[in-house]
Amino acid sequence: MKLFRTLLRQTSPHVLVIVTGLLLATNSLIASDPKAEVAVEKIANKPKVPGQFVLRQRNRTETEKGSGEWKEQSKEAVWNASETAIIICDMWDDHYCKLAAERVAEMAPRMNAVLTAARNHGATVIHAPSGVTYLYADMPQRKRMQQAQKAKPELPLEAWCYVDPKREPELPVDVSKQPCDDPVIGAYVQKFTRQHPGLTISGWDGVSDNGEEIYSYLKQEGLKNIVLMGVHTNMCVLGRPFGIRQMVKQGFNVVIARDLTDAMYDPREKPYVSHTRGTELVVEHIEKYWCPSILGEDLTRVARGSADPK
Repeated sequence: MKLFRTLLRQTSPHVLVIVTGLLLATNSLIASDPKAEVAVEKIANKPKVPGQFVLRQRNRTETEKGSGEWKEQSKEAVWNASETAIIICDMWDDHYCKLAAERVAEMAPRMNAVLTAARNHGATVIHAPSGVTYLYADMPQRKRMQQAQKAKPELPLEAWCYVDPKREPELPVDVSKQPCDDPVIGAYVQKFTRQHPGLTISGWDGVSDNGEEIYSYLKQEGLKNIVLMGVHTNMCVLGRPFGIRQMVKQGFNVVIARDLTDAMYDPREKPYVSHTRGTELVVEHIEKYWCPSILGEDLTRVARGSADPK
């Protein structure tokens, strides 16, 4: 600015008139020409690197159809890190349910450590704090998702995926009256303002709560494996347009990180168990009817030798 003022003092008034006229004419030309568009900066996407996660997946199968008896099973699955996306669902900085907010705050540093390790091994991290992604509008992580080439899904993307009676019974915890386990329930109002600050939004990450954007980015980048983590297990993690039900129906390989999620459930409601057990029951429901679960630590390392140059 100081240099600009000096140039103004040293420039002839006649020259200033000419330069000003040229600038005005140029602006007018750009405004009148629809083809004269300002170039949009292209945000680079994450490079593909070798490395394979070995996931110890847990699921449940019915011993005999209709018996109601389920057997826990586990198996190892090998996923290429470069084909794996971690979607973080609604890890907000606050919540009307104070105990729910406390559990998120406790979970955030553990989750961030897993994300850091997985990211460094080549996995993609997508932050999905629903309702507040506009706050990240100027960040390259937000623009990266918006710039994804649109892909048409084989099945229509649903704005919310409700319980699917063709595939699953009702969830094992009752939240129809009250999902919050605070001793005194506060007003059901939005308390959150952004994603929890304990989670790092890093260089190659993405930010989006839009199902179409996320689906398009996954397809564009060849990301066919998805890990869901975040809250709340029986609500948004299952139902969001980027949640478990949607992603399974769209044909992705999906797992939930069972130690990095939390349900909304009040032990004063059925089935009258602890909050921790309520979350476990929802995870078991997911393992029966939707997808396996893993522990977050499976994403912190890759198989020996798998990350070496080929």
